[in-house]
Amino acid sequence: MKVLITGTSRGIGKGIAEIFLKKGHKVIGIDRQPASIDDSNYMHYQCDVRDKDKLPKIENVDILINNAGTQNEDDIDINLKALIWITEQYGIQSNIKSILNVGSASAHTGSEFPEYCASKGGVIAYTKNVAMRVACYGATCNSMDPGGVFTPLNDCVVEDPELWAQIMEETPLKKWATVDEIAQWAYFLTVTNTFCTGQSIIIDGGESIKHNFIWKD
Repeated sequence: MKVLITGTSRGIGKGIAEIFLKKGHKVIGIDRQPASIDDSNYMHYQCDVRDKDKLPKIENVDILINNAGTQNEDDIDINLKALIWITEQYGIQSNIKSILNVGSASAHTGSEFPEYCASKGGVIAYTKNVAMRVACYGATCNSMDPGGVFTPLNDCVVEDPELWAQIMEETPLKKWATVDEIAQWAYFLTVTNTFCTGQSIIIDGGESIKHNFIWKD
């Protein structure tokens, strides 16, 4: 199948692209950074997803994965508005089989930068809107909302022992996900899954269910 993924130069997007390539799919990546994947079945477009008028012409996309995102840097424009433009241009069409939006557990907890939480919350609402609109094609649309993942973007806290200890106190499973784990989820939700749609799948080691019950002995 023809798979279009945004934000493929590093982190989760690169991991998702690689798993699709390993399974024999043709992958097209869009990223403002140069390509970091060398594979004959991979095509890379270097452009900013915010440049609505400069997005490449790509037809008959089977699977669309909106992964491009940022933290505390034009979050509404990149994480939400650009995701909408990408989806409207490439995802709302009769050939589509599945759309996956990479959200965040923070959309459910509100525990991050204000615009980041707002942008990811918007992704959840838009996911439901799109799921209704592509159902006529037999297609699914879900958001995959990770908690902590080992990516370069998170090195600043992973490599700080004091902050890392605090983070682990907020994570019941006492660990973060690897990029490969998240990529496996992305593959399942877009290829294996054909019935779950309009949902927000939280993959966060239990962070969003963390609670402390205080009571008298």
